[in-house]
Amino acid sequence: MKVIDNRAVSVYALFRKELENLYPAEEIETFLFFSFSEYFGFSRSDMVLKKEMRLSESELLKFFRVIRKLKMHVPIQYILGNTEFYGLKLKVNEHVLIPRPETEELVDWIISDVTSSVVEKKSLKILDIGTGSGCIAIALKKNMPDAEVYALDISSNALSVAKENAEINNAEINFLQGDILANSQIHQFAKSPIQIIVSNPPYITEKEKTEMSANVLDHEPHTALFVPDNDALLFYRAILDFAKEKLAPGGKVYFELNSTYAAAVAELAAEKGFINCSIRKDLNGKERMLRCGKV
Repeated sequence: MKVIDNRAVSVYALFRKELENLYPAEEIETFLFFSFSEYFGFSRSDMVLKKEMRLSESELLKFFRVIRKLKMHVPIQYILGNTEFYGLKLKVNEHVLIPRPETEELVDWIISDVTSSVVEKKSLKILDIGTGSGCIAIALKKNMPDAEVYALDISSNALSVAKENAEINNAEINFLQGDILANSQIHQFAKSPIQIIVSNPPYITEKEKTEMSANVLDHEPHTALFVPDNDALLFYRAILDFAKEKLAPGGKVYFELNSTYAAAVAELAAEKGFINCSIRKDLNGKERMLRCGKV
């Protein structure tokens, strides 16, 4: 891998040449911006205004590493070690999922509901099940500082990342390790009723693997992604059963969904006695979120 000189504009050209057969042009431009933003604090306009900037040899080596990793289909967020979510900078690695825009939409729905009093604000207690990087819990706490926020995950490695993200963002989160599928392990913490339960659980069936890109399939944690083909609603069922016992009257459950099973999750919630089940589409027009209430 060779670059004609050490100017930023020459690094731009190298990215495009080395990656043109692997990624769409728009995605390559995103990789470029993320990289220069991470290493030099570039804004979008800086990419043009500072294109003649000279890089040191050690700085060039950082960009060569990014290109090599991208050729291996490692997600750019894992390469750089962080991502942005709801205006917050979060650390990410192979132990946690990379937060998606639709999860930001889910967070925004909850904040909007609380702000408009759809959810009772008094002594607000929130539980994020399957917290991963902690993105949902931290974003909610930063925007609702008076809320008592809990975050649960089965993975100790994921919780280590989430705890670091909470410290980085100065967010007081109560972290818990446990398995919602063996919910007797986690009942003890919820001694007082919870007003909001939110989850972005595993919801991709094994048969859907063939439709997924290599950067997700080869690098993101499978335990946070996949459910058996014969039980696509496994985690939704367990969380709803937990919510029946621990959610306060009038409390809300919010889910991120596999759009294929949106109606089935809503039907399941209704069967279990939850009311006012509302499915919301994401910005791409897919049914990706659900809110339901407890009588």
